[in-house]
Amino acid sequence: MQRQSDINHIKSISQLVRVLGFPAPLHPLITLVNYNNVSIELFPKGQKVSLDFYKISFKPTFTGQIKYGQGYYDFEEGGLAFLKPKQIVFPPEDIESYEGIALYFHPDFIRNYPLGSTINQFGFFSYDVSEALFLSAKEKEIIANLFTTIANELENNIDNFSQDVLVSQIELLLNYSNRFYNRQFITRKAINHDIITSLDKLLNNYFGGENSLKNGLPTVKYISTELKLSQRYLSDMLSSLTGLNTQQYIQNVIIEKAKEQLSTTNLTVSEIAYQLGFEHSQSFSKLFKTKTNISPSEFRHSFN
Repeated sequence: MQRQSDINHIKSISQLVRVLGFPAPLHPLITLVNYNNVSIELFPKGQKVSLDFYKISFKPTFTGQIKYGQGYYDFEEGGLAFLKPKQIVFPPEDIESYEGIALYFHPDFIRNYPLGSTINQFGFFSYDVSEALFLSAKEKEIIANLFTTIANELENNIDNFSQDVLVSQIELLLNYSNRFYNRQFITRKAINHDIITSLDKLLNNYFGGENSLKNGLPTVKYISTELKLSQRYLSDMLSSLTGLNTQQYIQNVIIEKAKEQLSTTNLTVSEIAYQLGFEHSQSFSKLFKTKTNISPSEFRHSFN
């Protein structure tokens, strides 16, 4: 459990810019920060930070390696990372991690717009920072232009249209990010194939041992923790590549294991349900019929 004293809780945009040593923002609910002008000493090493607002970080360039999933991958074209309110993060200790630009905006800034209701659909706000969006040169150009447009609008005198324009630019930025993440899932097939292979091995070992008997059905949280991925990233990656989210993928594996047991053993339906981790055989039978359109008993009889 985190002690409150261990966390630097930043509640407002104005408080943030004061911490960073900048003058008061032109708008109290949104600001852009150029980290080339920020001293790393402003963030004590080891102190966690929690923000009450959204953050989108844009690194136009990055030299070296970034942790991605279970490994480290070179990426030099730049990237985007996203944080939602109340996430607790560890500020990095290396100065290079502070390169780039960050857009901060408070939930109140978009609350009266459709984006206020739909922003939760952008799953990448729930990804780990290590699951950043890596941009190609062309994608980086598009994102850089959007950040320039937002910067120019923030530098203008605020009028009745300022918020409308800025919210539309944020929404465009998020829609492009959605597109680029989908591209990343597809183009990084080798990396994602390794993740799926690890997932299959994990589930096979889980059902092949006594985990299901001791702990019940595997949860999405358990799977993502074992694979060292955020729950949302894993689910979105699987959906993009297989058409199934993590829960559906687990259920499909359960059904295949059940079919194997039903067709090759004399165990009762209740015994199979128990071995797979179900507390009640009725729950198992309901899932099986939902997935196959026949009951476990009907499936077994088809082999006789």
